[in-house]
Formats: sequence, C-alpha cells, structure tokens
Amino acid sequence: MAKSSKNGQRLRWIISITLWTFVLAVILGFVSYIFFTRYTSLLPALLILFLVIFMGIAFDLVGTAAAAASEVPLNAKASRKVPGARRAVYLVKHADQVANFCNDVVGDISGIVSGTITALIVVKLVAAFPGLSELALGIILTALVAALTVGGKAWGKAIAINYCTDIILLVGKIITKLESPFDSMALRRRDSR
Repeated sequence: MAKSSKNGQRLRWIISITLWTFVLAVILGFVSYIFFTRYTSLLPALLILFLVIFMGIAFDLVGTAAAAASEVPLNAKASRKVPGARRAVYLVKHADQVANFCNDVVGDISGIVSGTITALIVVKLVAAFPGLSELALGIILTALVAALTVGGKAWGKAIAINYCTDIILLVGKIITKLESPFDSMALRRRDSR
C-alpha cells in the first residue's frame, strides 16, 4: 500500500510539474516577446539575456547541491535552531523534486528563453545593420550563449558538489526569509478570527 501511495504522489508531482513548466514557459516566452518588440535598445536585451543565463546557472547549482547534500549536518544545525536549517533539511529530503525543478524546469525554460532572446537580438542587429549576415550572426551568438550556459553550469556543478551543505543552508535561509512575511500575515489572520 505504501508503494502505491508513493507512486501516486510521484505521478501527481510529474503531472503538476509538467503543467507548471508549460505555464511558466508560455508566460516567460510571451513577456520576452512583448519586451523585445516594444523596446529597440540592445543594451537591455543583452542584460536580460545574461540575467536569464545566470538564472539557469544559479538554479542548476542549487539543484545539484540539493542532490549532493547530506541530511546529517543539516539536522545537527536544525537541532541547534540555525536559521534556515529546517528548510534546508526539507530541500535535501525532497532532493529529487528540487533537482527536477531547478535543473530541468528552470534550466530548460531559461535555455529556451535565452534562445528566443538571442534570435530577437539577431533580428534587431540585422535590422539596424543591414550588411550583417543573419546566418553568421545567429550561429555565433547561439554558440556564445550555449558556451556561456554549459561552461557556467559546469563551474556551478563543481561548486555545488564541493559546498553542497553551505549552499543548501543558504537557500534554506533565503526561503525562510521570503516566507516570514507570509507566515506573519497568516498568523495575524488566524489571531483575528
């Protein structure tokens, strides 16, 4: 019975993450398209492109750290009430889901969005400088984005494996800080009843 329950939970996670990925990809693709069709300056486009690449690298680092981290040192920190440690333990216990979300969902979406942004940058550059070869520029920029992404993720994986406990604890602290205002709002709502 426990195996059936575990399989049901896994199936729900797969369906949920598939739907969320679709929704996030549509939203980010639409926002990227709207932004780039309204603004003509290349500097913001390049900054957003590098931000998207960095986001993919950072989330890949977190997903790898969650998979590599051990619960033991985090449980010790949680028992000493170290801020964020309880959330970090939760992340390690659910490392498969954390890695799936960070490495696959965010990583793949950032790859797709960076490809879309790169294509739009190529179109804008060719429109601004008609003598440029769209094919050559597209190949060079795509190769540059791919190299930055893969190289950044390789660098991030090395850091994640060597400092997995510290990284997951930091992520736990960040999540705890982000949850704090919502926790206090829920507490106030509950107390007002």
